[in-house]
Amino acid sequence: MLDFDPTRPKWEQIATVLRERIADGTLPPRALVSEVQLESEFGVARGTVRKAIAALRDDGLLVTTPGMGSFVTASVR
Repeated sequence: MLDFDPTRPKWEQIATVLRERIADGTLPPRALVSEVQLESEFGVARGTVRKAIAALRDDGLLVTTPGMGSFVTASVR
């Protein structure tokens, strides 16, 4: 579990970790980013995970398909 910095929102910190994982290839293109798995890994509520995923989607790093999930984009900037 992540040691959260109390001066920053948890969703921002989770988004930062996910950006690093995408950049270093831990999360390769087309990898599924599971809300349930992230919830468990970071010990946070689903809404917190969804905010982090939304931030990465806004950055163009993830794409979300209703009924399927969120995936790392094939062409990471």
